[in-house]
Amino acid sequence: MAHEFLRLEKIHKSFAGVHALRGVDFSIQQGEIHCLVGENGSGKSTLIKIISGVLHPDSGRILVEGRAVASLGSAATMASGIQVIYQDLSLFPNLTVAENIAIAEVKERGRALVNWKEIRDIARAAMARIQVDLDLEVEVGELPIGKQQLVAICRALTSELKLLILDEPTSSLPKPDIDHLLAVVRDLQAHGIAVLFVSHKLNEVFEVAERITVLRDGERVATLPPGELDDDRLVGLMTGRTLSRTPFAFRDTAAPIVLEVRGLSKPNNFEDISFQLRAGEIVALIGLIGSGRTELALALFGISPAARGEIRVEGNPVPVRSVQEAVAAGIAYVPENRLVQGLVMKHSVEENLTAPVLDKLLGRLGLVDPVRKAALAREWIQTLGIKVADPAVPVQTLSGGNQQRVVIAKWLAADPRILILDGPTVGVDVMAKGAIHQYVRDLAARGMAVLLITDEIPEAVVNANRILIMRAGRIRREIDTVGLQVEEVQQLVEART
Repeated sequence: MAHEFLRLEKIHKSFAGVHALRGVDFSIQQGEIHCLVGENGSGKSTLIKIISGVLHPDSGRILVEGRAVASLGSAATMASGIQVIYQDLSLFPNLTVAENIAIAEVKERGRALVNWKEIRDIARAAMARIQVDLDLEVEVGELPIGKQQLVAICRALTSELKLLILDEPTSSLPKPDIDHLLAVVRDLQAHGIAVLFVSHKLNEVFEVAERITVLRDGERVATLPPGELDDDRLVGLMTGRTLSRTPFAFRDTAAPIVLEVRGLSKPNNFEDISFQLRAGEIVALIGLIGSGRTELALALFGISPAARGEIRVEGNPVPVRSVQEAVAAGIAYVPENRLVQGLVMKHSVEENLTAPVLDKLLGRLGLVDPVRKAALAREWIQTLGIKVADPAVPVQTLSGGNQQRVVIAKWLAADPRILILDGPTVGVDVMAKGAIHQYVRDLAARGMAVLLITDEIPEAVVNANRILIMRAGRIRREIDTVGLQVEEVQQLVEART
């Protein structure tokens, strides 16, 4: 019988009078895979930081392997066998795989001279524990994110690991890398290592969890085995509300064609892409990593133009050799990586919202009218329900769901005819996802044409009327979503022919 590794009792934590955690009880067994879920702001991050020693609780009791500890500091946490891998991974991109894996162990040994054979041996031993094979000499910054995740896990394994906390580990991973990571999680469990898995993706939670703890508004509302839950009950526990899952319906098959792509090609990216998009449609574009989805989106928005082919908007051929030409043609693009491509994180919400339309806010002297600028920002904050106390605060202070709404609003302010959404719900919680989906449907109802690029097949099936499947740079299938099952689409995506 497994022994209890960690117990937290009646944990309280406040920040400036705001309760982040209210009397939370939590425990994890040796070798258990325990999932922690909740909306943004539910207290998940605060709980993780208390377990990892970054924060100290205001009150409550912590026990590690049955022994009470006053509080966990970072050093004490690592000494107890607890490690955390955050979303940013905290790797050194200019160091090799071997150096990243071995760095903590080498630093602990405190030797003046570097023994490169020892570094490689440490790295190989860590990789062998979870049966992964990585090139030890390649710089980590050159690796895809899925392999960087494995490097971070291997680094944690160089110490006496007993509990690994994974914070949103799959938020930026394609399906094959997610499957590999979940296999690694199960392998850690087989070696007696407990895993606290934090995720917004409920299908992954049900796939790996032995127990699921739900936080809402800083309180633990339930800890249950997955067999006693389904998606709807879990969403209800997380939010206190019921989430609508009504499939998107598009009925006006005679609606005008807003976007037509003919034979669009770019060597080594995509080849002979042709499709149509009607007013009021939501068409999903899906495919495995390397299929060419995002490259196509970048071409349609003029960031990385196609070499040949034609783009027609409302029947007229338009040159899209730059972002300016795409915007002038009525095309807007919400990128996959909103933190890098979609937002200027240190600038205010107002500045981000109005950036694409400053030329429309000029006064008589040719200067931006601050009153009109502020009014436009307030209008979009209200329209999309962006939760922000003051439009002047930096956008980096907002939750992931609200940041995504800022990106969407930023481009909707330009009054586009065509909206390209690349991974619009990556990293946002379940209710924020629902709100974004509903707003996209509202836009379609007003006649906007939407191209939805997503890794989540259920998102495509429920929120689009057609699905385009890309593989190896070409659109291989076009399917209607009426009566379509997620499993059917998954098989088509993974097919080799």
